[in-house]
Amino acid sequence: MDQTQPSSATVYDVAVIGGGVNGTGIARDAAGRGASVLLLEAADLASGTSSNSSKLIHGGLRYLEHYEFGLVREALGEREILWAIAPHIIWPMRFVLPWVKGLRPRWLLRLGLFLYDHIGARKKLPATQTIRLNRHPAGAPLRDEFVHGFVYSDGWVDDARLVVLNARDAADHGADIRTRCPVTRLERAGDLWRVETPQGVFSARSVINAAGPSVLGILGRSGEKPKQSIRLVRGSHIVVRKLFDHPHPYFFQLPDGRIFFAIPYEQDFTLIGTTDRDHAPAEPIVASAEEIAYLCEGASRFFAKPVTPADVVWTYSGVRPLVDDGSGKPEAATRGYRFDLTDASEGAPMLSVFGGKITTFRTLAQEAVDRMGDRIAALQGDHWTHAKPLPGGNFGVDEAPLQIAALQARYRFLDAGWAERLIRTYGTTAATFLGDAQSLDACGRHFGHGLTEAEVRHLVVHEWATCAEDILWRRTKLGLHLSPEQTQELDRFFKEELTA
Repeated sequence: MDQTQPSSATVYDVAVIGGGVNGTGIARDAAGRGASVLLLEAADLASGTSSNSSKLIHGGLRYLEHYEFGLVREALGEREILWAIAPHIIWPMRFVLPWVKGLRPRWLLRLGLFLYDHIGARKKLPATQTIRLNRHPAGAPLRDEFVHGFVYSDGWVDDARLVVLNARDAADHGADIRTRCPVTRLERAGDLWRVETPQGVFSARSVINAAGPSVLGILGRSGEKPKQSIRLVRGSHIVVRKLFDHPHPYFFQLPDGRIFFAIPYEQDFTLIGTTDRDHAPAEPIVASAEEIAYLCEGASRFFAKPVTPADVVWTYSGVRPLVDDGSGKPEAATRGYRFDLTDASEGAPMLSVFGGKITTFRTLAQEAVDRMGDRIAALQGDHWTHAKPLPGGNFGVDEAPLQIAALQARYRFLDAGWAERLIRTYGTTAATFLGDAQSLDACGRHFGHGLTEAEVRHLVVHEWATCAEDILWRRTKLGLHLSPEQTQELDRFFKEELTA
């Protein structure tokens, strides 16, 4: 093929670079407005920062200390919007904040929580309560010195599935989603962008650079000079066997001024995080021994049973591409976002996205499309993503138990845990791959913990999975539950039957 010419006659209205939550959110919004959209992701969807978050839909209580009231208000307003459009992968949780003697005074915490309750558009989520931990289930696993505390509302999200479902909805609106397709070069050709990749050369009237930590690298490949700098901050998490049986996550304060969470995770585990460390581009994106020890020591300050590095069954780390606002400590750097749109005199436009957090991805995407819409008519249109459910989320926020019961009634071979996992992963689309099956055998090969051949094939055909890792650590978190032998069997299935 002559690589000097586009490999497709299609000229896309916009090429979105980056398959994280911002990129897929932008692709979904743009495609839903009727634009022709190409999304290019160098690896798998959500393979970077967007699958390695603390998995919270939250306003960011600690950002109030940094006077980021606008960001907190925007994020708080998004909590119930996102819950409504994705009730299968997002749900509310009641966080417990123990008061620590000698740190922030109780009156200050209560004032902050009062603001948290009232500056956002809270309608369904319960307000803050003051509790005595020795009379509350959340106090049982804690050390006796913690007597007073608060309970407040925020949300949980399956972050990687949020990304995949945005991509799925973008594709359902006509977007061309291409994974394992890194951009090697960008150049203007008159009023178009010429986008070179290993899968071919594409043409687009505009480019939205939502490559996260690689945003500056993409700019470099295009010859554009960045007008904004970023600060790479690594956040690491540890997972241990569950430390408590109740459903409340914890928000803990440490003497160094930082905070961290301990959250019920995947039925059998507790997720603890996060750290905030400046990250050099050449460093491996893994939790260091120092970070693991820091989180273990932090957890041991609160839980009656100490947490040690030997208890850690899994770690993960993500690099946040934050706007470099000159903050001293990495935890103080803004979680807000900014845009850089090239001048009209330069020809085909490029919009680069800097910063952001998972809770505000939808408003970021909406604003990005609006801004590019000033230059590309096809991207103009009404806002719509706040009202249309993501795939599988077409039921009420209180109806997940009904969906689980209905799935079990239709497929009697599902036990309660299996049915809950399917609804919490796929929502109403779970029946798509279960079809008319009336037994486990009818779903094909069983790889363990309810993962069947029918589900695997669905993820390959409809969700761009290309290997066992895509399924076990992003489309699901079954990697925590499957044995090494079961994982090897799934890997063998991919190599022998799906990619042969």
